[in-house]
Amino acid sequence: MYQYTAFDRHFVHQRAAQYRDQLERNLAGKLGDDEFRPLRLQNGWYVQRHAPMLRVAVPYGELSAKQLRALARIAREYDRIDVGTPQERGGYGHFTTRQNLQYNWIPLARSADVMDALAAVDMHGIQTSGNCIRNITSDALAGVAADEVVDPRPYCEIMRQWSTLHPEFAFLPRKFKIAVTGAKEDRAAIAWHDIGLQLLKNDAGEVGFKVLVGGGMGRTPIVGTVIREFLPWQQILLFIEAIVRVYNRYGRRDNLYKARIKILVKAEGQKFIDAVATEFAHILADDVDGSAHLIPQAELDRVSKSFEWPEGISAAGLPPAPPTESSPAFKRWLQRNVHAHKLSGYRAVTLSLKRAGIAPGDATDVQMEDAAALAERFSHAELRVTHDQNLLLPWVREGDLAALWHAAREAGFAAPNIGLISDMIACPGGDFCALANARSIPLAAELTERYADLDELYDIGDIDLHISGCINSCGHHHSGHIGVLGVDKDGREWYQVSLGGSDGSTLSGAAVPGKVIGPSFAADEVADAIEAVVDTYRSERSANERFIDTVKRVGLEPFKVSANAVRRSTATASHAA
Repeated sequence: MYQYTAFDRHFVHQRAAQYRDQLERNLAGKLGDDEFRPLRLQNGWYVQRHAPMLRVAVPYGELSAKQLRALARIAREYDRIDVGTPQERGGYGHFTTRQNLQYNWIPLARSADVMDALAAVDMHGIQTSGNCIRNITSDALAGVAADEVVDPRPYCEIMRQWSTLHPEFAFLPRKFKIAVTGAKEDRAAIAWHDIGLQLLKNDAGEVGFKVLVGGGMGRTPIVGTVIREFLPWQQILLFIEAIVRVYNRYGRRDNLYKARIKILVKAEGQKFIDAVATEFAHILADDVDGSAHLIPQAELDRVSKSFEWPEGISAAGLPPAPPTESSPAFKRWLQRNVHAHKLSGYRAVTLSLKRAGIAPGDATDVQMEDAAALAERFSHAELRVTHDQNLLLPWVREGDLAALWHAAREAGFAAPNIGLISDMIACPGGDFCALANARSIPLAAELTERYADLDELYDIGDIDLHISGCINSCGHHHSGHIGVLGVDKDGREWYQVSLGGSDGSTLSGAAVPGKVIGPSFAADEVADAIEAVVDTYRSERSANERFIDTVKRVGLEPFKVSANAVRRSTATASHAA
């Protein structure tokens, strides 16, 4: 993990002190709410439907056990402290698709204390909000993936440091998101980001980036366009600067819904690409004194030292250690939650945060403490937040898998459902978010209960189910094999269902938005409609054919018919009543 320098640590503590001064002046009436709003947003503080919400940055998803324990303490001491009865209180956090953590119930009056607590463990909420370059995301398996070409974390960290509070990027037309992967398999959904970066090596063995621009979801889902097949790694900051400068210059500021870079790229096409190339050439030409941000080898080496393997681990790995446990439940967990590793004798293991009674991605303070303890015992005190809203242990010895499984079961993290329909992505939706049109959490709960039988889950197989409470697409519904979008109709909750989306992984195929299969479903119809879609797949599939492949082969029509039959039968029953 990246280790903060004295400068880094001083910086976040000074930022926390600055925020405390701003908050105190606001509470004293010396700084108006309108003036305070952009200041709190720059530190990750929103005001949501019921209470303030804090978004904590977890750069490229990497956490230490110490940091997770601090997050648990913040949940316990500051979140939900004045909500409901004493029996109902007890804090928790929500892990997001952008590898961050959100709190939903911290009183704003105590927010400066929380910023101090974060700074004490080298954390903050800087640039988790606002029209700036947001938290940079990556592959949760970065550094340990068996198919990794280049470890993306040092590059992510250099980009993070460079972009943080960069004056040119503080007031962009709209928020700006970057994702980076260094593996053959895209587990970071790079094509769905404003900038997507894939680290690779050319025929000469040199490291560089494939650069995609203009991806995004929301009202207009667009897959990113490749504008450079290979850019030398030393130039990546300059090239991002050129992209963002062109966006800053020409991006729409008169229309919130047309302000993202994807709209500019779509509208201008080759003209945008040419403008970036011209700006990039100007940046290089103006570097007469060597001050441009070419990344020096010495800086990459300095940052990379923070990402060396934990003490006691060597490139030789360990001898293979066959599992000592042989129960069917353990074998299912091995199949779904345990992943290949670049070192022999090691595995990466997903701790599932998807289980009945808990919203997808949520973890209580006790569960965070339990996860930290598992990391300390089995993974050199290191965890990752995954794009799918789970936690991952990257350094598990094969010989410890059985012991980890028993401990994870006891803590409630061992549901063997990774990649299955109950391992769904869902945003907090209308229960918390002021922007949401519909609730995501009740639907997720209903589907989790409906698909609780493991035999049925395994028969259905791999399905990415993504749920968003509004068009902002925080639940990434566009990229789901089954996507659900909450919409408002005359003050009532309705849901659109789409099929065939992909995040760009090998399982799903090239990144593509799903297609809506008809008019919206009422809240009490949507789970039945999804069940009808799944049942249609089971009747139409060929031997060993996955859901997404059946959808591609047979088309949407059979699924439309079955889903619409649910709507018609519901409407008929309602009319008869």
